[in-house]
Amino acid sequence: MSGVFEATEVIGHRGAGRGVVDGAVENTAASFEAAVRSGADWVEIDVRRTADDALVLHHNAALDDGRAIVDLDLAECRRAGLIGLEEGLEVVPDHIGLDVDVKTVMEDAVDAPARRTAALLMPFLRREADRRRTFVCSFDPGLLVAVHEGAPGVPTAWMPFVRNPADSAIPGAVGLGCPVVAVDSRALDTGVEGPVPGRRPLEYTVEIAHRAGLEIISWCPDPEVSARFAEAGMDAVVVDDVPGTVAALR
Repeated sequence: MSGVFEATEVIGHRGAGRGVVDGAVENTAASFEAAVRSGADWVEIDVRRTADDALVLHHNAALDDGRAIVDLDLAECRRAGLIGLEEGLEVVPDHIGLDVDVKTVMEDAVDAPARRTAALLMPFLRREADRRRTFVCSFDPGLLVAVHEGAPGVPTAWMPFVRNPADSAIPGAVGLGCPVVAVDSRALDTGVEGPVPGRRPLEYTVEIAHRAGLEIISWCPDPEVSARFAEAGMDAVVVDDVPGTVAALR
């Protein structure tokens, strides 16, 4: 096993949860601080690049008004309420793990290598890995390969797209050389929907991941489902309700 996690750990999704949670907007300093206060072991952040090669924290490819993040400079992003990667990292204590969800862009395929999201991120990854538990997850397998090459000490998590079954996610993570596989909770046997044809039982799925040498995490189960995942031996959960999940796992 890779040893990224201890038991079933709680990762705050975009901080304290998606959207606005108790007044804290996702991917902001206030949200990260709220997640830490609520007992999260890790904080997940979404990283994107700007037109002037800065890195900002935002989940979607565009602002609510439709402007693409990659078309805006850092100043424009700040005026829209986004914060830079450096600002976000400053408020996360060193004892809290960092889950870096990297959102690559189409332009990474054609822009100069030094301008691509992976290249801009590498100095931050190396620094953070020296002072805290850090791993990178992405929908983009090429980004994960770039991390293996540019920051080989940083674990990676293959994260197939939403609802992709564990059937392909687990062998995909093995093939990419990732020590972690991340699976959407809606693609797993949560015990809520009832039997789904072709879907393997949760305990079997976790066992296969572990036998393959992987740790397995899932996003975004509610507290009740998180407790079921923990009972099955899942290594971590990425959640929108940090205090509820912490209480459920206790």
